[in-house]
Amino acid sequence: QVQVVESGGGLVQAGGSLRLSCVASGSIFSIDAMGWYRQAPGKQRELVATISSGGTRNYADSVKGRFTISRDSAKNTVYLQMNSLKPEDTAVYYCNAKPRYSRTYWGQGTQVTVSS
Repeated sequence: QVQVVESGGGLVQAGGSLRLSCVASGSIFSIDAMGWYRQAPGKQRELVATISSGGTRNYADSVKGRFTISRDSAKNTVYLQMNSLKPEDTAVYYCNAKPRYSRTYWGQGTQVTVSS
């Protein structure tokens, strides 16, 4: 079994920054990819950023230039540095991890609220 736990959410003013962390633990041989998704009230869950085991990064257009995803593979941890936050970034942020030879696992989410 694999557990995925996010942390670092909170309330911030527009223009501010937050750093989210996500740790995967359990029966993990290695992790192929990790990523961040978000879901705002009344909207579908959408991709924010992903990072592969080789370090290839992929970002949603709406966060390019403001958010940075990084990972510490030795710790099965992924981070999301969010700068220049906007009210429209308000959402529950979910982390996922895709272990090799296994399905994708999701965390419970962490709330990010950006006030105007």
